Amino acid sequence: MPEKTYKLELNGKELKVEIKNLAEQANGEVLVQYGDTLVLATCVMSKQEKQGIDFFPLTVGYEERYYAAGKIRGSRYMRREGRPSDAAILTSRLIDRAIRPRFPKELKKEVQVIITCLSWDAENDPDVLGLIAASLALGVSDIPWSGPVGAIRIGKINGKFIPNPSYEEREIDELDLTISAVGPQILINMIEADAQEISEETVLEANKISRPYLKKIIDFQEQIIKEQGKEKIIIDPLLPDPETEKRVKDFLKNHELEKALFAENKQERQQKIIDIKEKLLNFVAEKYPEDEEKIKQAKDLLEKETDELIHRNIIEKEKRPDGRKLDEIRKISCEAGLLPRTHGSGLFVRGITKGLSILTLGAPGDVQLLEGMEIVGKKRFMLHYNFPPYSVGEARMLRGPGRREIGHGNLAEIALLPLIPDVSDFPYTIRIVSEMLSSNGSTSMASVSSASLALMDAGVPIKTAATGIAIGLMSNKKGDYKILTDIQGPEDHYGDMDLKVAGTKNGITAIQMDVKIDGINEEILKQALARAKKARFQILDEMKKTIDSPRPKLSPYAPRILTIQIDPKKIREVIGPGGKIINEIIEECDVSIDIEDTGEVFITSEKEESAKKAVEWIKNITREVKPGEVFQGKVKRIMEFGAFVEILPNQEGLVHISKLADHRVEKVEDIVKIGNILPVKVINIDEQGRINLSAKNIKK
Repeated sequence: MPEKTYKLELNGKELKVEIKNLAEQANGEVLVQYGDTLVLATCVMSKQEKQGIDFFPLTVGYEERYYAAGKIRGSRYMRREGRPSDAAILTSRLIDRAIRPRFPKELKKEVQVIITCLSWDAENDPDVLGLIAASLALGVSDIPWSGPVGAIRIGKINGKFIPNPSYEEREIDELDLTISAVGPQILINMIEADAQEISEETVLEANKISRPYLKKIIDFQEQIIKEQGKEKIIIDPLLPDPETEKRVKDFLKNHELEKALFAENKQERQQKIIDIKEKLLNFVAEKYPEDEEKIKQAKDLLEKETDELIHRNIIEKEKRPDGRKLDEIRKISCEAGLLPRTHGSGLFVRGITKGLSILTLGAPGDVQLLEGMEIVGKKRFMLHYNFPPYSVGEARMLRGPGRREIGHGNLAEIALLPLIPDVSDFPYTIRIVSEMLSSNGSTSMASVSSASLALMDAGVPIKTAATGIAIGLMSNKKGDYKILTDIQGPEDHYGDMDLKVAGTKNGITAIQMDVKIDGINEEILKQALARAKKARFQILDEMKKTIDSPRPKLSPYAPRILTIQIDPKKIREVIGPGGKIINEIIEECDVSIDIEDTGEVFITSEKEESAKKAVEWIKNITREVKPGEVFQGKVKRIMEFGAFVEILPNQEGLVHISKLADHRVEKVEDIVKIGNILPVKVINIDEQGRINLSAKNIKK
């Protein structure tokens, strides 16, 4: 492949693509640069098919490198990158969702796409760049793939839409939308967005703004692929022989597959399908003994027939597997405060999908510390999502959170983040864990709802409740389609779109969409968003029946946080040499203390009285004494010219020998000794802040 550089002007910046054959043993590779952010994308396909699988084995990995940001990070004992950060996993998932539908369904060879960020300029996000790079690497490779995929980020700041906004601009935007599309029609095949309660019209307007940029990026890629692309490897679809196909179809018809697929009860439906599959495989094994290929063909035909039956029934008869209308939501029930000792809890039930969210309040110091290539900081609101095997009636090994759990948790988290009060109004660290107890589709949106209930149950002063809904699509080659509200298992698995929309009655806070077809047009997106809005309002009305506002008081088991403001110059006095003073307060009062550089001090304790005791201690350390005040001081040091008396913690003043008594004093020790409690009055504070005291004429 000849080396060449391609350039495209994009929103006042240069998008540069270099073909340099750096990873020449990969099937395809490109370097893509925007500003000083540069990524390398590679793709490799295995030589042999992966046996015994019924899915396409694609792996997408986005690799952060600390050197890209000019940093040395990681553990002191292992100064290198470890497991992927959550941010890297989310970028991998974003790229995966956009490129996966473009592979042929019959491809069973393992494909691995790796995007490595080699340089990062702290201005241009490598995620959209990585998606474009992955598209180009696949496009110029010999791997079967029907790209390219164009991608752009659209932000909205002060009413103005901005393509590919910088990190600084994204800090203040009301919409951050990433969108990808394919083909000359610019069909949308992936959306990811977080927003500040925006309208559906704003999303549609952002989509409209993105279209010229998407077309420009797609055309640019097509030019490169035309000049640099390798000839694609031909994948011969393994078509079943006509005799086997007829026998399988007759068998499925005689065993009423269609009736089984549309059984209203999920467990009954699953069991009937399992029974039919088992009988089918036995039937084929008897007809074609020791012919594994025929058994594989039978499995594929069962899957194909199931897909066709579900599509046909919904498109032609508006008949869904569980009998609901196209815009009907499953039965909803809610409960708040069901766990006695937690700080907040909420249960959300939609059909047999059940999500339980548990909220814990912590001190400001309980924040999560973030240290990645892009993100370094603190995170005070966390939502973690768990999907145990029992939620789908399975028994399998328990492992830590995978990509799916991290992705679903992040989606629910960004959906709720705009509602979380500022730290100045509610200084707690908030962690929510969403446990999926039972799953039949759209658990991430159930997590948004149950977490919203938990927030209100805990007394977190959120502005309003939030929920979410999954909208699906069934379409055919003739252009007919039906939009489905609240998709469940089979509609998700065999459907053509999964559009998750979360938000409040005021607007949208999060969107995530992926498709299994080429993509959707603007009209389908418009209808789907309208359907999502209607459903969102219906669900919020149901949730309101359980709890309609945050509880006025926190749980008695939640910690109490008291906040005081001190002079930043006094922070050192509160901490003390080597942390001596602050550690003494923490130990004596049984509290945790967090001090900001601004002088804001947060005292957290399970007992409010303990927190108040610590507050008074700190106030005494930092308070400014005034002339005329009287204290019961403790003699700390004795000098020839007088005694130093501690009037407040860590604050001393001098009682000159002439001010120790009403009469002449020859020797300080004649009047006081170290450790004595001495009534003293503040005479004055000099320009250097030194406190002068007097013990004359003070009543003991």
